[in-house]
Amino acid sequence: MSARPNSDRPLDGVRVIDLTTSYAGPTASMYLADLGATVIKVERPGGGDDARGWGPPFVDGTSAWFATANRNKASVVLDLGQEPGRDALRRLVGSADVFMQNMNPSKLQRLGIDAESLLARRPSLVYCALSGFGLDGPDSHLPGYDLVAQARSGLMSVTGELGRAPQRVSTALSDVVTGMCAAIAISAALVRQARRGTGEIIDVSLLDTDLALMAPRIGAFHAGDPEPAPSGGTDSVLAVYQPFQTADRVIVIAIGNDAMWQRFCAATGLEDLGADPDLRDNTGRRAHRTRVTERIGQVLATRKAADWLAVMEAVSVPAAMVQSLSEVVEDPQVVARGALMEVPGSNGGLVTVRSPFRLRTSMDPRNEASPALGADTERVLLELGYTPDEAAELARRGSAAAAPSAREATS
Repeated sequence: MSARPNSDRPLDGVRVIDLTTSYAGPTASMYLADLGATVIKVERPGGGDDARGWGPPFVDGTSAWFATANRNKASVVLDLGQEPGRDALRRLVGSADVFMQNMNPSKLQRLGIDAESLLARRPSLVYCALSGFGLDGPDSHLPGYDLVAQARSGLMSVTGELGRAPQRVSTALSDVVTGMCAAIAISAALVRQARRGTGEIIDVSLLDTDLALMAPRIGAFHAGDPEPAPSGGTDSVLAVYQPFQTADRVIVIAIGNDAMWQRFCAATGLEDLGADPDLRDNTGRRAHRTRVTERIGQVLATRKAADWLAVMEAVSVPAAMVQSLSEVVEDPQVVARGALMEVPGSNGGLVTVRSPFRLRTSMDPRNEASPALGADTERVLLELGYTPDEAAELARRGSAAAAPSAREATS
């Protein structure tokens, strides 16, 4: 892990021990690191975090997926199946403000790193448990992944083309948003920790996250809306809030209020729709959605997408091209905001996405490459008070491991 940049980030001085793997937990700890926290990623011997093997693509042996959730961290390899490895972890936690894990509850108790055990030793600790289904309830023992949460939460049931089978949102949506939720809760608990010196047990799950994402649909269904189904994005609570085919490609139009509807109608030559009393509000437009969207589709098909986007911009109606990723990475707004960050040392082969928050006092993003497996084991053990001989003995017994590159760099 390279030297910390000079900064005054909100979480400078906060120490996080992260035992999580895959994507949700690492995303959470990455955002904490972006905000200045020192994150020590504890990994198992051999393969380390599961996400290290997610690929292709790999660039010089590094998984592109892994790189996107693990910048700004140190990696320590400990064998928690051996008492010396567990002792090293307990020492790490003793130095920490935050501990994160996504392990099976029975395994946590067996290793003595369940919440009750750790808070008994360190009452100020913020302990965050990430899981598929939460810490209680009949299915708390079940493993969970993004796909499972999208299915069980109903998110898939409303996603896909009209009349076709449900589809997963084609990104790690549950994982990324769960990571964001965990980072929010941890940050809040750290405020209280600083004020009162008290700890917390935080319970974050993929299912709860996806239920939160589904809150508008669940609320509408509970209030009497019909059971939703895949519709190709044409069934929003707003009547005109969907994709349309233009003369050359697809754009989306999002009409959020009645004044916007009137401006849209005037700009597109649909004055008759704007003057129709049956369509004066969203309730009416929803009741006549098919008639309205068919007319709009006929008009938009007469001109190219770029022309219509210029028209929409002129009358302040939200609209956008449905872009491919090759277009997204070259989007002038994306480029201007520096949203994509080249991973240091990858020669442009790897990028990560800048965290979705900007702080005026920390405008230069923290951007250190994801660590090699075990790259920081020796350094961290020495910081914990181990002697060089003790650290070497842990490595000899297999209780701890350092990456070859890390050993060579210190030789």
